[in-house]
Amino acid sequence: MLGPVILAASRSDRMRRLISAAPVTKQVVDRFIPGEDVDDIVPVVRELADHGLELTMDVVGEDITNPAQAAAARDAYLELVDRLKPLELGTRAEMSVKLSMFGQALEGGHELALSNVRPVVEAAAEIGTTVTLDAEDHTTLDSMFAIHDELRKDFPQTGCVIQAYLFRTEADARRLAGSGSRVRLVKGAYKEPASVAYQDKHEIDRAYVRILRTLMEGEGYPMIGSHDPRLIAIGQELAHQAGRKLDEYEFQMLYGIRTDEHLRLAAEGHRMRVYTAYGTDWYGYFMRRLAEKPANLRFFARSMLTKG
Repeated sequence: MLGPVILAASRSDRMRRLISAAPVTKQVVDRFIPGEDVDDIVPVVRELADHGLELTMDVVGEDITNPAQAAAARDAYLELVDRLKPLELGTRAEMSVKLSMFGQALEGGHELALSNVRPVVEAAAEIGTTVTLDAEDHTTLDSMFAIHDELRKDFPQTGCVIQAYLFRTEADARRLAGSGSRVRLVKGAYKEPASVAYQDKHEIDRAYVRILRTLMEGEGYPMIGSHDPRLIAIGQELAHQAGRKLDEYEFQMLYGIRTDEHLRLAAEGHRMRVYTAYGTDWYGYFMRRLAEKPANLRFFARSMLTKG
């Protein structure tokens, strides 16, 4: 039951100041966010790629209050593309973006977010890779899916994320499971009301399996975003039942969580992509990682008590 409390804290300026000031915080945050700028992250990209892993890169930051900040977020991603280009990793290093960073919540935000994200998608295509649009809270999803549809007209490889805990997602999955689509399925990490989302973990898990079956039986490219060993095993079985080869789906996990499992799946020939975030505006991202998994919270609390 701690998850909703932590998610509420992720929106609290007071909690942001308290946690950011704790001496141990940087040590713990580094477990999930391996750098603050692109110079920090390039060696991490090289190291993960050398171990047979793929990446999706996220420049963290969501609380955009004016168009200048949205433009700065766009430029940060364009800088990342420039730094990825000489590595020649192609789709082994793609990017994930949150449209809130590109101004989605501002006045005229839908058009602003589209105008800011399009140059990033174009630049990614020029170096042989792509972009996935992350899902945020349920009020943003119609806009996100509309932008996704628009981008796919010129860049059909553009991916999107769907969240198993939302009631709407089974219908979204059926619509998105067509040829050429790229869809990452996650459980969901935002505090959502009972009117739109399952609240019980077992209900969420059952929905995840139903939706993943739809994606596996479709004609698109499923991306299994989970650290849950049971769901990983179910994903492998559903892929087998659907007759999919190892390069026709992939697993995705967060940097710093179940690293041994990253390497195990890659060694077995699976496509294993590590969601790797970096940047200075790390607080909201970090708090959602704590909310998603009780072990992360225990790790942080233990560190606060022993190192603070």
